[in-house]
Amino acid sequence: QVQLVESGGGLVQAGGSLRLSCAASGRTFSSYTMGWFRQAAGKEREFVAAISGSGGRIYYADSVKGRFTISRDNAKNTVYLQMNSLKPEDTAVYYCAAEAGIYYFDLKKYDYWGQGTQVTVSS
Repeated sequence: QVQLVESGGGLVQAGGSLRLSCAASGRTFSSYTMGWFRQAAGKEREFVAAISGSGGRIYYADSVKGRFTISRDNAKNTVYLQMNSLKPEDTAVYYCAAEAGIYYFDLKKYDYWGQGTQVTVSS
């Protein structure tokens, strides 16, 4: 069982930055692929970024590539999402998730989810 708690969301102006954190419980954090997803009001949840257990493989959605950076610290059981050059269209609830496989992009494959943190980007 893995419990995930996100933090770091908030209100920021367009062009600004935020850093999201996701703290995980459990002793096997490094064995999980970690992903960030987001869900805007009235839209489906979508993939943002994912990182393998070792950190050696990283993937981004095209919409955030070059602006967002995912990283993890296995010693701290934490995954991060550094978000720069934020745009109003990045406004959403951001969720971190963990999965034991290597599916990365498919939210249906993720076993554990956090409660989400709101990110609002004003224009």
